[in-house]
Amino acid sequence: MHFALLPALLLAPLALFAQQTRGDYLRLFDRNGDGRVSMAEYMSYMSRGFQRMDRNGDGILETRELPGHRGRPISLKQYQHNLRRQFRRLDRHHHGFLDARELTAPPR
Repeated sequence: MHFALLPALLLAPLALFAQQTRGDYLRLFDRNGDGRVSMAEYMSYMSRGFQRMDRNGDGILETRELPGHRGRPISLKQYQHNLRRQFRRLDRHHHGFLDARELTAPPR
């Protein structure tokens, strides 16, 4: 499994939900209620998936903790680096925030 794909895999189960209710999906990320998602909000929400999968809490997803028990281990630092890259790709207007449409767009 390629490291950059892990954030997208964690979002995959929510894809249908996100497309049907973009505003509701945005509110899951939007901690301050301003109608947009900052990088910090995105990182916080998406890091929860890593933390849930990291069953032993060592900050590394071992192969046995990854979906399908496949792929190379990844650290939280590497995972968050990938999240920052993903956020910048989703931020198509380059304004430092994601609106509901950007947040639910398929990754490029």
